[in-house]
Amino acid sequence: KPLAWRRDKYDVYAFHLDVPAGVASIDAEFQYLSPRDGGFEITDRMMDMEWSKVALYPAGHFTRGITFAPSVTLAHGWQLGTALETSSQSGDTTTFKPVTFNNLVDSPIYAGQHFKRVDLTPPGGAPVHLDIVADAPKYLAMTPEQVNAHRALAVQATRLFGSHHYDHYDFLFSLSDQLGGNGTEHHQSSEDGLDADYFTAWDGNAPGRDLLAHEYVHSWNGKFRRPADLWTPNFNVPMGDSLLWVYEGQTQYWGYVLTARAGLWTPEQFRDALAMVAANYDRNREGFQWRTLEDTTNDPTAARRSGLPYRSWQMSEEYYSAGQMMWLEVDARLRALTHDRKSLDDFARAFFGVDNGSYVTKTYTFDDVVAVLNGVAPYDWAGFLHAHVDARKPPLLDGVEGTGWKLVYTDKESAYEKQYNSRPQSSRHLYNFAWSIGLTMAKGGQINDVRWDGPAFKAGVSTGATIVAVNGQDYSGEVLKQAITAARTGKAPIRLLLKYQGTYRTVPVDYHEGLQYPHLVVIHRH
Repeated sequence: KPLAWRRDKYDVYAFHLDVPAGVASIDAEFQYLSPRDGGFEITDRMMDMEWSKVALYPAGHFTRGITFAPSVTLAHGWQLGTALETSSQSGDTTTFKPVTFNNLVDSPIYAGQHFKRVDLTPPGGAPVHLDIVADAPKYLAMTPEQVNAHRALAVQATRLFGSHHYDHYDFLFSLSDQLGGNGTEHHQSSEDGLDADYFTAWDGNAPGRDLLAHEYVHSWNGKFRRPADLWTPNFNVPMGDSLLWVYEGQTQYWGYVLTARAGLWTPEQFRDALAMVAANYDRNREGFQWRTLEDTTNDPTAARRSGLPYRSWQMSEEYYSAGQMMWLEVDARLRALTHDRKSLDDFARAFFGVDNGSYVTKTYTFDDVVAVLNGVAPYDWAGFLHAHVDARKPPLLDGVEGTGWKLVYTDKESAYEKQYNSRPQSSRHLYNFAWSIGLTMAKGGQINDVRWDGPAFKAGVSTGATIVAVNGQDYSGEVLKQAITAARTGKAPIRLLLKYQGTYRTVPVDYHEGLQYPHLVVIHRH
């Protein structure tokens, strides 16, 4: 017998039912229609299924106290990867062992027609697998060197933390130019999505190789150890984000470090990637004049990664990369305080390496972070952290020099940055001309961002406009490069013909410093 239902007018994810007396169970039947823009979740060859989008649960309970016996029916011939454990298989239907609802939602499924499972288990460690779905069979091919580098990631992570907090771990990895790219952490798995040619165009795609390391670190940092205000009894209780500069900032730091330690990056690629991050905070984040790093932890709720007209001024989720730069300085300071006997590695082992084998969440507060840092090397860590996360204009570049390097700019891109700029990037992650004339350019000459108070900004260039011509020549990225280079030895401005809201105007940009690309060079101390 159908039951009437109504949606709560304040909590639109809650539904109210009038249940007749004597009813022992309710069957809920509903559909989920996946989006057709903003990133596909299913194609004719693969699927990313998140249980949170296809599940209802009774209100008033801790999610860990609700048990489900889930099953999934796939297209014929498809295979799947998940952290869930299989109970039985019948035709194309897989039934999983009973699981608590919090762990079910934390265990998505990647499935596809072209599937491959690669064992990355470190010697003597808990099982780790790379579950790959791809657009075509050719994209599943891995060289022995690629397998070894990904296996080394599991080795390096467990060596760093001295623990694991999963029964087994699965990288759910889509290689597709159709399915939406992704990077989402879970306790015993992660959703990871990159371009189809990740393995087959290996030499040209160093940018992006830190994705797996970043999401893997979250098993320790974010899932096992979690900020106290991020822990909730169920999925409809609001979360607090105050310590995301640990949750994401230190994960960003270790993501880069472990990518290099595993050999997925060369040392040079690591430095060149870090130089781009450092340059952003050297020249392209004027918003720290009015916002604090801590305030940006509200961005997931306040901004939801929506497009920003002036990101360098408004800023967005700086706790990732600004947090990374802060933890680099913490590492440098720990090394200085202990004469190189201790480093951030020691903090990681002490903070995340407890309760080996357990995946019961262990929460922490600001004071817990300070206490463990003081256990590694006594210092005014509370004052240090407050100066970086609660103050405007934090000193985010001190860690570069503290680790023996100097940020410099030349007119030549590093090989890493050249690869980065040659591949499609989201509008949130474009940099091309940010450090010189102060523009980031999307395809077709559209201005994606204008650096606040940069040369183009001062000339009156605005975001959303399209560059039609540069010094009288049809726009291309190469033509703009040539104009910036030529202006270095002359006094004439760079003349940009802009189209904006149906009108055209020419803007002269008085810039003569040439192309500017960041690099790290070693400091020679005598």
